[in-house]
Amino acid sequence: MGMPWSGTVGRRFTILYTAGFLGSGVVLLALTYLMSGGRLTSVAPEQFPAGPPGVAAEQRIQDLERQLVDAHAQQSRRLLVGSLIALVVMVGVSLLLGRVLAGRVLRPLRLITAATRRISAENLDQRLALTGPVDEVKELADTIDGLLERLGASFASQRRFVGNASHELRTPLATIRASLDVAVAKPKPAAQTVALADRVRTELDRVDHLLDGFLVLARAQHGPLADRTPVSLGALVRQALADGAAGIAAKALTVDGAVRPEAWTRGSPALLSRMVENMVANAIAHNQDGGWIRVSTEDDAGETRLVVETGGPVLDQEGVDRLTQPFVRLGADRTGPEGGSGLGLSIVAAIVTAHGGRLALLARPEGGLRVVAALPRDAATGPVPATGSGGVTW
Repeated sequence: MGMPWSGTVGRRFTILYTAGFLGSGVVLLALTYLMSGGRLTSVAPEQFPAGPPGVAAEQRIQDLERQLVDAHAQQSRRLLVGSLIALVVMVGVSLLLGRVLAGRVLRPLRLITAATRRISAENLDQRLALTGPVDEVKELADTIDGLLERLGASFASQRRFVGNASHELRTPLATIRASLDVAVAKPKPAAQTVALADRVRTELDRVDHLLDGFLVLARAQHGPLADRTPVSLGALVRQALADGAAGIAAKALTVDGAVRPEAWTRGSPALLSRMVENMVANAIAHNQDGGWIRVSTEDDAGETRLVVETGGPVLDQEGVDRLTQPFVRLGADRTGPEGGSGLGLSIVAAIVTAHGGRLALLARPEGGLRVVAALPRDAATGPVPATGSGGVTW
């Protein structure tokens, strides 16, 4: 196992460079100190008072030896202190030098990172095209370019498949529907034929709806958004509630909430309309009789958030987090014939992501679900409804 590093690669490179310099400096200092231990410094002998010849000579020799030892210790201390000061200064210099060297070495990697971030599913034709000597960084850039080329070919193939599947699947569905109409239109059709035709039409409608969901999901995930225009979320909410009026009345649901007139975003009107429609339809379909729906918008920090809440039983947050995946549903009410295709919230998640937004699914502690679609706010203004609260209320 390697040593767990924290921070950026540049910081690690600087620390490694400084640690290497500090280690070599300590070793060099130790060798210098050890090698200087065997040297003697010549010191001019001092004059000592005269005494008996034998005793005076021995005393002078001892004093001279003490002077030499003190002078050597003093010299060693000065050498050690000076070397330590020089080492501290050079550590600071090595930190600055290491930072500069790390910046120069990692600059190509930063350029690769910035260029890669600018490339998305809509501009996979772009390449890094890094120039310079053939080294590890150049090989990395060329590898990324090859990966982008393969991804571009894969996405193009997928888009062609979606288009072809759209045509090929809708044609037999239309043929089956026409054959049913012909069979029922015959004089005095059998009761069994009429009943069978009704059941088949119901299933054809479900297949049509499922196919439409696949196409919308594929476009939101991989298709370019060329039709970006200012869109009023309030107008989309009103339309979605009007379209779902029959379901609301059938379950005797209470609709409450307010959408601010400033609730504008920029994007594809068709996809955003489908997003709001799915959020409202999900709230209606997976609600209890006599329940409630609350729809509102919030503006904060450059975002416009559309919030759809419902009551109901307490849900598991771990299961709720999986609802953005295709065909994932919760509870027995989501698995029956009326449970839908299981694509509703996955389509919402794909559309929100395609518009640079965020989707949050929260299980309410008191029961029910809170769905929040946060989209970039647009500065466009539309006609402000004449309401006392400054918003649209239901």
